[in-house]
This record gives sequence, C-alpha cells and structure tokens, in this order.
Amino acid sequence: MERKYDRRHGRAVAALITAGFLWGTTVPLSKMALHWLPPAWLTFARFGAAALLLLPASRAGIRAAMRPAVLASGAIGYGGSVLLQNAGIARTSVSHAALLIGAVPVLVAIIAALWHRTLARPIAWAGFAVSLAGVGLVTSSGSGSAGGSAAGDGLVLLSVALSAALVVAQVRLLRGRDPVAVTAVQFVGAAAGVLPIAVCTASVPTAPAGVGAVLATAVLAVGGTLAPFTLFAYGQRRVQPEVAGAFVNIEPVVGAVAGVVIFGDPATLVQVAGGVAILAGIAMSSLPVLRPRHHRPVWPKLSGPDSSPEPAPAADAGNVTARSASMSKAA
Repeated sequence: MERKYDRRHGRAVAALITAGFLWGTTVPLSKMALHWLPPAWLTFARFGAAALLLLPASRAGIRAAMRPAVLASGAIGYGGSVLLQNAGIARTSVSHAALLIGAVPVLVAIIAALWHRTLARPIAWAGFAVSLAGVGLVTSSGSGSAGGSAAGDGLVLLSVALSAALVVAQVRLLRGRDPVAVTAVQFVGAAAGVLPIAVCTASVPTAPAGVGAVLATAVLAVGGTLAPFTLFAYGQRRVQPEVAGAFVNIEPVVGAVAGVVIFGDPATLVQVAGGVAILAGIAMSSLPVLRPRHHRPVWPKLSGPDSSPEPAPAADAGNVTARSASMSKAA
C-alpha cells in the first residue's frame, strides 16, 4: 500500500510540475495572440476550443461534474481570471505579467489559512511578506519601464486573486469527481461566461493578417489551457492546496525569461530586485508550510502476568472518560 501511495504521489507531483511549465508559456503566447483577438474573444477561443477537445474524453464523469458550482467556478475562476489577465497583458509587459503571477502561491496559502484555518510556519509567512514586497517593486516600476503600466499590472493582480481563490475552492469541487470531467465542465462555464462580454465589448474578429497569431491561439488553447489545467486538477486532487499552489512558482520564471529573451522586455534593477524577491519568497513559502499533525501514540500491548500497558496520554484523558461513560450508558 505504501508503494502504491508513493507512485500516485509521484504522478501528482509530475503533473503539477508539467502544468507549471506549460502555464509559463501562456503569457508570451497571449501577447502574440492579442495582435489578432481582443482579450474577451481570446479567452472565449481559448476555453471554447479546450472544452470541445476535452468533453469527449470525459463523458463517463460529466454527469457528476455538471453542477452549478462547477460551472460557476469555471466562469469566474477560469474565464474571469484569464479575461482580466488578457486585458492586463495587453497593457503591460510580458515580464511584468509573468512575475506578478508569482503571487498566486502566496495568496493560495493565505486564503487557505483563512478558509481552512491551517497554521503556516513563520518561515512561510516571512516568504509571503518577501513575495508581496517584490510584487510592490514590480508594480511600482510599471509606468517607468517600456511596455509596463500600473493599470495593466493591476488587472493582472486581480486575475491572480481569482486564480488563487479557485485553487483553494477546487478542493471541494474535485472531491468524489473525475478531475478531467470537472475541468471540462469548468471550460464550458468559462467559455459560456465570457461569450456575452466578448459580444458586448468587441466586434466579431476578422481574419488574421498572418498565421503567427493563429498558431499562438491554437497552441494556447491546447498546450496552455487544456493540458495544464487538466494536469493541475489531477495533481491537486492528491495534495493540499498550499502544496499545489507552490508549483505555480514555475510559471513566472518561464514567462519572465521569455519576455526578456523573446520580446526584448527591459530588465531594470528595480524589476530584477522585485523578481528576485518574488522568487525568494516563493522558495521560502514552498517549504512545508503546515505544522505536522500530532497523532496520538499507539502503546504496544505487553505480554506476561506482570505486564501492564503504559497509561494513555494525559491530553486524551477526557476523551477516554467520555468514551467509558458512553459505553457504560449503552450497557
């Protein structure tokens, strides 16, 4: 049983790592696709195409996953967050957006602590503070750097908050359901939720001038949406939200490097300092953030006429008394 659990845990970790790397490509791909599609239409195309591809592969679990809460989580957590992210990416640089997404693990841990009442260790909270300070450095340098803006950074931060909330809420949504089917239904909710916004805010897109933006949109739908969201849901079903959120750390590193190398985004000292602070804080918060649970020791049974078991711990005396009283009452 222990070996079987280890294999499952290993597969979950591998899925989360792969999802993080694939998500790292979404900011630069979105920047390219936005030359053709407005933010809302790009969000609809991204999740609509992913839903059409994933629904046939998850038919067995669709009935259990087709619930209002799952659809709403997709509309708000996926559609809403990516719509805000696209609007922000259109107004800021690739490197800025990618580094700001590094705040997701911090917010996941904070929301989980408030929602699930888990206690993080001091080193984790110190990491949260360092990461948030880095976010402040990155956003404060937005208006002064080429391609960056405070408005764009703010929209990306709002999308980060929605994403973090969904990671925590996903624990209940995945319970007892097929993660692939849940992801497919969430894609449907995301596409359906963003379509009215796309129709009302922008005209129907025309044919693109080149194939580059079309290829970026196709890769974004499959490699940046279908694959990572499904892999993340699979992995998150087997780990705690704080642990799953830590693997989003990979995304800002990949995206920021792509922004500098591919798009030529400037790397000022303030931005570099902010990026280093974000990553350093993320590394600190990725350490075991929860206090270990205190399990009651199991006292061995002793044999022999003079042997007597060790007394139960004092902390459990009340529970032992209560159980004894209930047994007497039942007798």
